[in-house]
Amino acid sequence: MTRMPVFPMRFAFWLRRRAAGVLRALLPCALLLPLGASWPTTAADTKPKPMTAIFLVARSELPDPNFADSVVLVMNNLGPGPVGLIINRPTKIPVSELFPDLKQLAPLRDKIYFGGPVEIRTVWFLFRALKQPEHALQACDGVYLSADKELLLRLLHRDKPMEGLRIFIGHSGWTPEQLQNEVSRGDWTLKHAESDAVFHGQTEHPWPSPETEPST
Repeated sequence: MTRMPVFPMRFAFWLRRRAAGVLRALLPCALLLPLGASWPTTAADTKPKPMTAIFLVARSELPDPNFADSVVLVMNNLGPGPVGLIINRPTKIPVSELFPDLKQLAPLRDKIYFGGPVEIRTVWFLFRALKQPEHALQACDGVYLSADKELLLRLLHRDKPMEGLRIFIGHSGWTPEQLQNEVSRGDWTLKHAESDAVFHGQTEHPWPSPETEPST
């Protein structure tokens, strides 16, 4: 499978003033974690790997506020270590806040999701497609991952812009040994990655949670 060049969008580039304030409130909590592995910057960083995607389901009493009650879509074909996106942590930021010029988004209630504490100023998205488009990488069956600005704008100009689309700030990352140790001590349960769960799974654990939300 051909690997894509990765073009992360700087989150601050898209933010309006109110959404930027929410991001500043999130950053102190998010940056408490060791950053772990980051996304490769070009297709030449690592050799292509077979695609393997799983869900990591956090144990209920996990003390880390970034990952408590989280479900993470983890992929092994993006870099030297496992990386992924938390799929059940919507933020308070509407998608329309990032794209104020797209008037068709204004009535929508869809939110930006917190993908993880690594590189929280970058934007990534998961979307359904019948075939792999340019500048996208298969995440699981029928679901693709990208950080390409132009591709995202094309999706948002559709008649139903958020159908089969989730947008994330930040991502999650581990070294291979780090994740293996966390699984061995029971921090995570491994489950088969299903595409329907990415877009229709429960999202009752918003970010920030009541325990981590800064006071105003």
